[in-house]
Amino acid sequence: MPPTRVLIVAHRTAATPLLLERVRARVAEGPCAFTLLVPRRYWDPDTEEAADTLELALPLLEQAAGGHVEGRIGDSDPFEAVKHALAGGDYDEVIVSTLPERVSHWLRRDLPHRIQALGVPVTVVTAAGRDERAQA
Repeated sequence: MPPTRVLIVAHRTAATPLLLERVRARVAEGPCAFTLLVPRRYWDPDTEEAADTLELALPLLEQAAGGHVEGRIGDSDPFEAVKHALAGGDYDEVIVSTLPERVSHWLRRDLPHRIQALGVPVTVVTAAGRDERAQA
């Protein structure tokens, strides 16, 4: 049986503990091949910030996944970035890693539901905000 191809969409949360935990849990469910897609910042798409995010996050994700994780930089519109990735690759599911709801542009733009409408299952991993970390 071929591995499940999982597209992880993240930027500032690309190496947060909850995302790494979700990757480990997903691997425990069965063989997976992961790709991290980092959309460029829409307000400053010419910076190298997305590349820096990949450089920092990939080793941690690879450790959590127990193997190689592909890295891609996408369009500054996260939905367009995902749509393009799904058109160019056969992904079986998507993990959207985002900031807490009160500060997440992606959640305000309903990104997870828009991706799900493309016909793939979507899991949302929301990073813990300051309040959640203080309570933990």
